[in-house]
Amino acid sequence: MEALEKFCAEPEQFDLVITDLTMPNLTGVQLAQELMRIRPNIPIILMTGFSEMITEAEAKRMGIRQYIMKPLIIRELGNAIRWALDQN
Repeated sequence: MEALEKFCAEPEQFDLVITDLTMPNLTGVQLAQELMRIRPNIPIILMTGFSEMITEAEAKRMGIRQYIMKPLIIRELGNAIRWALDQN
């Protein structure tokens, strides 16, 4: 909730959002939907260890730029960040 509040206050101060699917109070998908409602072009990377909750294809259809399964490899995260930023 704190991340959403900060984003709402200053959406142009963010270049990229990395979120986990499972969080208290709202899911990473719900957070992503709210952020994209405010700023449709914000690059979002969704990380999860629960692939049965949302597939990569579903995430990408929603506008999430990258979908990473945990446990993650740092190089994979770095590549996802670079790709997501380069798409803007």
